[in-house]
Amino acid sequence: MARDVHLLPKAHLHLHFTGSMRPATLLELADKYGVHLPEALSGGEPPRLRATDERGWFRFQRLYDIARSCLRDAEDIRRLVREAAEEDVRDGAGWLEIQVDPTSYAPRLGGLIPAIEIILDAVETASRDTGLGMRVLIAANRMKHPLEARTLARLAVRYADRGVIGFGLSNDERRGLARDFDRAFAIARDGGLLAAPHGGELSGPSSVRDCLDDLGAQRVGHGVRAAEDPRLLRRLAERGVTCEVCPSSNVALGVYEKPEDVPLRTLYEAGVPMALGADDPLLFGSRLAAQYELAREHHGFTDAELAELARQSVRGSAAPKDVTARLLADIDGWLAAG
Repeated sequence: MARDVHLLPKAHLHLHFTGSMRPATLLELADKYGVHLPEALSGGEPPRLRATDERGWFRFQRLYDIARSCLRDAEDIRRLVREAAEEDVRDGAGWLEIQVDPTSYAPRLGGLIPAIEIILDAVETASRDTGLGMRVLIAANRMKHPLEARTLARLAVRYADRGVIGFGLSNDERRGLARDFDRAFAIARDGGLLAAPHGGELSGPSSVRDCLDDLGAQRVGHGVRAAEDPRLLRRLAERGVTCEVCPSSNVALGVYEKPEDVPLRTLYEAGVPMALGADDPLLFGSRLAAQYELAREHHGFTDAELAELARQSVRGSAAPKDVTARLLADIDGWLAAG
């Protein structure tokens, strides 16, 4: 009998802030603030999305923005973070790095610095209350001016001792060149932060190469399209660059037609480290453990291979050495218990 993947210790390295929200919480907050939710967000089923064209991405972004508009005060932020932590604990996570662009929340939270401090306080409280190790990855929006990204990078470095461990770059990678953000990533890396931009999702292998060459990426958000370039796969494997692969998200957004089309085997057998992630459970309808179930069901990953995926997620994280050692030992225990 197969072991329960909910009990498999793991790290979650690709979870967006608003996208982590429980659907029931969104309904309650929308009612609280009188926000009209479209059927796609209120119907009880994940919305049908296809972001491989501009119109589809715009629809995805619009739904995300509507959901984000329901987060209006510090208590809403605390609730979101606490519930995200509870869901990840239920799914076996021992470490979570939640990704946020604080500029999106700043207008309702009193400004950029108050927004960051409210988020970091919420993460510290949720971590203490749930026992889940949690940190924050601050991400710039590639649809905005690179100067804004530099401001965010400086702030991210400033709060490195308060729980910020990395710097990212999100939104539609087909818009804006990675190299336009090279200064921001240099600031973040010089400040000791992990560089983890999105790449290789909606665009092909060249997007991943740009993350490596122009932004000094130590992890790549998604990165699945690297599977189309054997030389790039070798480079990722040799440098130990972890790809934060989000299988359910890839299918929901139309990057791949079916779960079995996501190139998990190609990446795994090429030796590219992976950290399976849920991306935006609110919109895609599945959380962390479901990504491991997908690898088992659609790609034939054995329990030993799932344990190795969990190890790769832990090794690719910014968790302290004692947390890493404990999680790796617990993964071995999960495998031995079978």
